[in-house]
Amino acid sequence: MGTVAEFTDTEFMICSAARILEDKKTVFVGWGMPQVVAILAEKLYTPNLVQIFEFGALGPQSLTPFVRGTMGGPSNVFRSLQWTNMNWAFSYAVTGHIDYGMIGALQVDQYGNINSTLLGGNYARPKRRFPGSGGGNEVASLCWKTLIILKHEPRRFVLEVDFLTSPGYLDGPGAREKAGLPRGTGPYRVVTSKALFGFDEETKQMKLVGVLKGLKPEQVIQGMGFTPLVAEKLVELEPPTADEIRMLREEIDPSGIIIRGEKMRVPR
Repeated sequence: MGTVAEFTDTEFMICSAARILEDKKTVFVGWGMPQVVAILAEKLYTPNLVQIFEFGALGPQSLTPFVRGTMGGPSNVFRSLQWTNMNWAFSYAVTGHIDYGMIGALQVDQYGNINSTLLGGNYARPKRRFPGSGGGNEVASLCWKTLIILKHEPRRFVLEVDFLTSPGYLDGPGAREKAGLPRGTGPYRVVTSKALFGFDEETKQMKLVGVLKGLKPEQVIQGMGFTPLVAEKLVELEPPTADEIRMLREEIDPSGIIIRGEKMRVPR
C-alpha cells in the first residue's frame, strides 16, 4: 500500500472521504468531486456500496474514466438496480433508506450549515452568485449522515453563512427537529484538504477530530471564522496511498479534470 510523497490537496480530500464510507451502505452522490469519491471507494474499499443519483439512477456500477458533465449520462447508469426519476430518488431519502449524502460547499458554519448560493448582498442582488442547491438541500435534510467536502480555506469557514442553502444543525441542539427534519439526521463529517471535522453530540458544534500527518492543529484552525471544538485525541490522517493515487490518476481521472489542485508533500 504505502503512502506517496507528493499529491494534490484535492486527491487528499477524495481519499479521506472515500475511507469514511462503509460497505453495504447507500450514498447519495453529488456532482463532481463526490462522484470521484464514490468511484474510488467502490473500486478499493466498498465493492457493495449502493450509489444513488438525484436524476433517478440507483445502484449503478462505476465506469471509468470519469467523464465531466455527465451526471445523468451513461457512466452513472451502467447496470443500475433501478433507473427511475428525481421524485423516486428523493423518496428513498424521505423514507430513511439513504445512509450517507455527499455534497460540496461554498461556505460552512460552526453548525454545519451550508451556503452554495451566493456571496455578499442578498438573494435578489448578490455580489456573486453560484449554482445553488441542486439536490443539496434534500441531501442535507434527509440523509442520515452528510459528508461535506471543501477545500481548507479560512474564508470558507464562517460564523454565519451568507445564505442558508442546505441545513446543518441550524442554530444548535434540537433545531433540526423543530424545523421538521428527521431526528438523527444531519452533518456527520467535514472533509477538507488539511483536516477532518465532526460535530459534538451535545452542542452540535463543529469539532476538529483529525489533521493531515505533519500538520499541527493550530495550522488548521488559524484564520477560520470561528474556533471549532477540538477532540481530546486527534487522529493523524494518512496521505493518499500508492494504490489510491494510481487508481485516481490512471483509471478514474487520467485527464485530471477533478483531481488536479495545489501540490502537497508529506513533511519529513
